[in-house]
Amino acid sequence: MRKQPAVSVVIPCYNTHAYLNQTICSVRGQTFQSIEIIVVDDGSTDPATIDCLNHLGENVLVIHQSNQGLPAARNAGFAAACGEFVLPLDADDWLEADAVEKLINVLKQSPEAGFSFSHICMEGEGQGVLTKHYNFFEQLFLNQLSYCLMLRKSLWQAAGGYDETMQRGYEDWEFNIRLGSMGYFGIVVPVPLFHYRVSRNGMLLRTSNKVHGEIWESIRHKHAEIYGATNLFRLWREWRRHPSTYPLWLYFGWLTTAKLLPSRAFAALFRVLRRYSHGRRVTNAVTEI
Repeated sequence: MRKQPAVSVVIPCYNTHAYLNQTICSVRGQTFQSIEIIVVDDGSTDPATIDCLNHLGENVLVIHQSNQGLPAARNAGFAAACGEFVLPLDADDWLEADAVEKLINVLKQSPEAGFSFSHICMEGEGQGVLTKHYNFFEQLFLNQLSYCLMLRKSLWQAAGGYDETMQRGYEDWEFNIRLGSMGYFGIVVPVPLFHYRVSRNGMLLRTSNKVHGEIWESIRHKHAEIYGATNLFRLWREWRRHPSTYPLWLYFGWLTTAKLLPSRAFAALFRVLRRYSHGRRVTNAVTEI
C-alpha cells in the first residue's frame, strides 16, 4: 500500500528523457520529504525514453497511457495523486531544494490563497530570472504564470482538471483563469525556486506562441461571461492596485485590437510585440513565459 504523502509531484513524459533524472533528483533532494513522485508516460515510443522510464527506481510511480497529450497526462497524474497538495513539473525542468517547503508554507500561512508559485529561473536558450506576481485581471489577457503551481488536489477536482482538448498548449493558462473565476487566486514566494528550460523545440515556441491569438480567442469564447465589458471593468477596479507586469489599462486596447484584426494579422502583431516583452528584455530569451 502506498504511503500517504503530503505532496504529489506529477511529471508528464513523452519521448523526453535527457533531463528526466535531473528533474527527479531535484524532487528527491527536497528539504520537505513527505513527497511522492508520479511520472506519467504519455505513450512514449522512443527506445531510450522507455529504457529510462524502466529504471527510475521503486520510489517513483510510473503510469503508462496511450498518447493523449500534455493536459490528459497531467490529469492522469493528478487523479492518481495521494497528496493533499499537487505540483506539476515537466520532465526537463527542476526545483530548488527548498521549493516544496516554501511553497507549502506560504499556502499554510495564507489559507485564503488557492495556490502558490515562485519567480522563475530561465535555463537553456534563455538566461536570467523572471519575477512573477499574481493579478487576475492581467491573467485574463496574458499568461503571466508558469504551469508549476502548488495547489490542493481538491481545487483541481473542483475546477474539473485541465482541458484535454487544448492540444496546442496554454492549457495551464485556461486552467488558471478557471481557478480565478471560482475565486481561487495565487500567492507568490518572491524567490526563484523553479528552473524552466527554454528550448526552440518546446511546445511553447514550436506551437503555442504561433497560435496565441487563436487560443486566446477560444479562451474568451469559453469564458464569455468573464470577458463581458461590465465584468472586465469591475475586475479592473478590483485589481488595478495589485502588482502587474504592464499597466492594466493597456489591456483594454489589447482586447479591442484582437477583436478588430483578422487572426493572422493579430498573430503577426503578437510576434512583433513579443520581441519587446518583459521576459525577452529581462532574460534575452527566445520567448516569454
